[in-house]
Amino acid sequence: MDWMEVSAISVVILTAIVGVVLTLLTLPGTWLMVLVALLMEIWRPAMFSWYTVAGLGAIALIAEALELLSGAAGAKRVGGGSKAATGAVIGGIAGAIIGTILLAFLPIIGTIIGAVVGAGSGAAIAERYTNKATWNDAARIGAGAAVGRAAAVVIKGSLAAGMAVIMVAAAFIK
Repeated sequence: MDWMEVSAISVVILTAIVGVVLTLLTLPGTWLMVLVALLMEIWRPAMFSWYTVAGLGAIALIAEALELLSGAAGAKRVGGGSKAATGAVIGGIAGAIIGTILLAFLPIIGTIIGAVVGAGSGAAIAERYTNKATWNDAARIGAGAAVGRAAAVVIKGSLAAGMAVIMVAAAFIK
C-alpha cells in the first residue's frame, strides 16, 4: 500500500464519520459521502466502482425523500390535511435550525429535538389555524408529525451509517 492509497482510504474513513454526524445534525452528510465517493472514483478508480457510487447516490435520494416527507406523513396518518403536512415540513426545518442554536450545549441532540418539536408544532399550528381544528385535534396531528419526524431521524441516520459502512468496505475490498 503506497502513501496515496493510505491517504485516499483515510479521506474515505473521515468522510464516512463526518457524513453520519452531519446527517444526524440534519445537514447533507449523505450527499457529502456521495460526492467524496464520486471524487475518489475519478481520482483512484480502483477504490470504488461506478455501481458503488450510484448505489450510494440512490440511498442518499431515498434518505432525503424519507426525511422530507416523514413529518408530513405522520400528520396525514392521524388525519391532518395538506396544510398540516406543509406545516410539518416547514416546522421541521425551522425547528432544526432553532434547536441547533438554542440547544448548542447539546450537539446533535439539540438539532434533533428542534426538528421533532418543530415538525409537531408546525403541523399543529397549520391544522389549527387553516383548517380550524380544535386544540385537541391539532395537538393529535402535531404529535403524529413529531413521531414521523423522529422516525425519520432514526431511519436516515441508519441509512447514513449503512452508506458509511459501504464506503469503508469498498475502500478496502478490491
